[in-house]
Amino acid sequence: MLAIDGGPKTRTAPFPKRGLFGAEELAVVNGLFAAAVDSGDAIGYNGPEEQAYEREFADFMGGGYADLVNSGTAAVYVALGALQLEPAGEVIVPPITDPGGVMPVALLNQVPVVADAAPGTFNAGAAQIEALLTPWTRAIVVAHIAGEPVDMDPVLELARAHRLPVVEDCAQSHGARYKGRLLGTLGTIAAISTMSGKHHATGPQGGVVYTRDEALYWEAKRFADRGKPFNISAATNVRAGLNLNGNELAAAIGRVQLRKLAGIVARRQKVARQLHDGTLRLQAVRPGRLVAGAEPSYWFLRFQVDTARLTVDKDHFAQAVAAEGIPVGASYRHIPSEAIWFRERRVFPGSDYPWGLPAYPGDREATFPCPNAVAATSVQFMLSIHENWGDAEVADTLAALAKVEQAYLR
Repeated sequence: MLAIDGGPKTRTAPFPKRGLFGAEELAVVNGLFAAAVDSGDAIGYNGPEEQAYEREFADFMGGGYADLVNSGTAAVYVALGALQLEPAGEVIVPPITDPGGVMPVALLNQVPVVADAAPGTFNAGAAQIEALLTPWTRAIVVAHIAGEPVDMDPVLELARAHRLPVVEDCAQSHGARYKGRLLGTLGTIAAISTMSGKHHATGPQGGVVYTRDEALYWEAKRFADRGKPFNISAATNVRAGLNLNGNELAAAIGRVQLRKLAGIVARRQKVARQLHDGTLRLQAVRPGRLVAGAEPSYWFLRFQVDTARLTVDKDHFAQAVAAEGIPVGASYRHIPSEAIWFRERRVFPGSDYPWGLPAYPGDREATFPCPNAVAATSVQFMLSIHENWGDAEVADTLAALAKVEQAYLR
């Protein structure tokens, strides 16, 4: 009998914790506080720890420039702000993403235009992006959801043809690669979340803006710190911006975490391979489709259910697997255009800006149903994994999937 029907669970022991922060992070934080107590100087920002983290992050990416900010949402906001896009335009955004990956577009007086997913995936495809391009398109934002790469070469070719910058949202894809190249190095500029749920973290919240374009880096750094005149001769702040800075504590934690990142990604990839191989014995469950050349870093795993082979729908199947003690989520339907703030245009109170900006010449009534994204989320569920999974966790997960599938096969 299945656990969802009152039978015994496949897994009764708790899954292991990540243990993301350990003795090394504690030591550097204690060291900073001890130095502050001894010296009487407060812990600040833009100091040696932050500068070192930014250099080390850029080195991890193979060169370039990085600026530590205070959240992943801030990173997207700063990346877009650095591009200095003319207002009242359109920015293509992903079909599935965190709200913080889209709201900065509207807050910068650009109309977010939601591109559908490539069939079978959670990520935008070049064809879906191209279908939405207009003379008012200012930029393209792509998000590598679940640590799985967008098929970037066609997107980059499209962007070059239309002279559009590409912002890579790598919040969920630290250390992932596309055709051998690190995600975040492919577009014009990248935004990375380093909050504590991600592959590596700079504390409870954090983010990084990364680019290989030095001039763009300085624009980002100015915009992230109230328009301070970094690297230019000016007596005052040179543009309006917010205080979105990182800090020395976050950077010190991040430096330790960054040294662990390659190992974290490698262990997640090993767990994913074991699970993918194990599902080959199943009849109705398969891993989500990946694009050619993908080397994901697996923030979570997608599995697709062939409901034609089952007597239940995907949601019930996922709930039954979760009841067996497995960390499964039934849905990841985070489609921006379905959110209340987007549908009701709750950005600037008392107006429907940016859609209602007098200078905006686009289709103010456009909606974005994203049928491919809806179709993918309707047949796919999510499995939460992390680098501390071992053989027992993999075995129990595969056993639970097999048990539930067998119970519901037609």
